[in-house]
Amino acid sequence: MEKQEKTRYKLAESVKACMKTTPVDKITVKDIVEGAGVARQTFYRNFLDKYDLINWYFDKLVLTCFEQIGVSHTVEESLTQKLRFIREEKAFFMGAFRSDDHNSLKEHDFELILRFYEELISKRSAKAISEEIQFLLEMYCQGSVYMTVKWILGGMKEAPEDMARKLVEAMPPKLEKVFAESGLL
Repeated sequence: MEKQEKTRYKLAESVKACMKTTPVDKITVKDIVEGAGVARQTFYRNFLDKYDLINWYFDKLVLTCFEQIGVSHTVEESLTQKLRFIREEKAFFMGAFRSDDHNSLKEHDFELILRFYEELISKRSAKAISEEIQFLLEMYCQGSVYMTVKWILGGMKEAPEDMARKLVEAMPPKLEKVFAESGLL
């Protein structure tokens, strides 16, 4: 692992430690750099703000499972893997998903998953997504993130497999047809 990557993980570990005792919106960059033992400039060479750091760490944890959708995993299998990662990093995600800042993980997760599905569907169908499917996709992704956050903040009582199955079953029928035709289910 290169030096910059090690530094980023060090900062992520520090923010995770801070999140055990302090809400995300109250954590300062000073808290993070002190915990990581690095200079403030080092933080800003790597991230715009604490939300950028949190979003980067989220991407590192979950993007690998989503990259396998349509390759070796279905949407449900990838969601299950994502939810398992979230459960393993429970303290981090409970803290991160409590924030309602405009740069919050909720917003980042929505944008990430929406963009990912848009690109995958467009590539697989070799045509632009219709306005109707775009609307359904945005609504589905927004609802999926909302229910995932509800699951997290509710203590993750259901198994990741059960939650992933429910998220897939909640897909609007017209969108489900597009996913099926694209080989994603």
